[in-house]
Amino acid sequence: MDLDLIVVGGGPVGASLARAASDLAVALVAAEPRVPRDAPHEGFDARVYALTPGNVEFLKRIGAMPEADATPVHAMRIHGDDASRIEFDAYRAGVPALAWIVEDRRLQDALWRGLDAEAGVPEAIEIESDQAVLRLVGGREMRARLIAGADGARSFVRERAGIPAADRAYGQSALVANFACERPHANTACQWFQGGPVLALLPLPGSHVSMVWSLPAPEAARLGALAPDALCREVEAASRGALGQLSLVTAPRSYPLRRLAARRLIAPRVALLGDAAHVVHPLAGQGLNLGLQDVRTLVQVLGERGRLRDPGDYSVLRRYERARAEPILAMDTMVDGLYTLFQARNPLATRLRNAGLNLTDRVPVLKNLLIRQAIL
Repeated sequence: MDLDLIVVGGGPVGASLARAASDLAVALVAAEPRVPRDAPHEGFDARVYALTPGNVEFLKRIGAMPEADATPVHAMRIHGDDASRIEFDAYRAGVPALAWIVEDRRLQDALWRGLDAEAGVPEAIEIESDQAVLRLVGGREMRARLIAGADGARSFVRERAGIPAADRAYGQSALVANFACERPHANTACQWFQGGPVLALLPLPGSHVSMVWSLPAPEAARLGALAPDALCREVEAASRGALGQLSLVTAPRSYPLRRLAARRLIAPRVALLGDAAHVVHPLAGQGLNLGLQDVRTLVQVLGERGRLRDPGDYSVLRRYERARAEPILAMDTMVDGLYTLFQARNPLATRLRNAGLNLTDRVPVLKNLLIRQAIL
């Protein structure tokens, strides 16, 4: 047996698993293995992540947290579609930061530094009694006790393992871009629910912010096609002038939003992680966080199995699935529920959601409970 574990997928989830499972014989398979850049990056990456403190500590442990390029979030303000709002403060919650904002390319560079990968595209998976066989395009075969699918929402591993998934489009697209802002952001993340659309401005180094604006797909296309000044004026109006005048520093990009939930996280000698297992709406910024929590749990379960026990043993994989099922379901239900609530147009729903924000803001115990759940 050549390998204990084959990780399929070279994104942050797959790369972090390959690094974290260092006590196993691991191979990482990626269509395009990444070559980290040693030279400083110019400008900002349009795609960013809001990493929870728990995941930041995990990335530090595996030597893959780009601390010098991360921006702490000391406060968060969430605005309803009237004057309602709720505020969270790291100091009052007794934590150094509510989250850390990291650009995708800087995180990827940190994960891939010193990491080897096999370049290849999976073509077939065969499950045998004591091993799994991964065949790549071109005929090469790899054998391991366990295959981990971290290969995204259209997961090859999930499909070949015969794991069904519930998948539906939200009819929205996320428009992302970065701006320089006139007023300092004070390390505060802001979010505006707009009766369907959701706008978030996340702090970046200096007087810069990253925008994630979830919109009906036609509206996202319209905004993305605007001239830079016109787009800035739209964002200023939608954010109620919170940061003053904005200047575009990265061209806008958009991607469609979907909800996906795999029926199982495991199959014989297969485990799913990240978007291969679950995709949630970005309004809570928890997509990658859920994936990194998958990695943390799987690595812990494999580490506790005993040195002589098969890492692909089905009872071992069931421990991983049981440990992750409730947190994933809770986050998916909460995020989809918020989306549905703020999408509703009738006056009663409007009053309820905005009253709920104001009520929660006035109950410190409830606010601290929400924070404790969000920093895992």
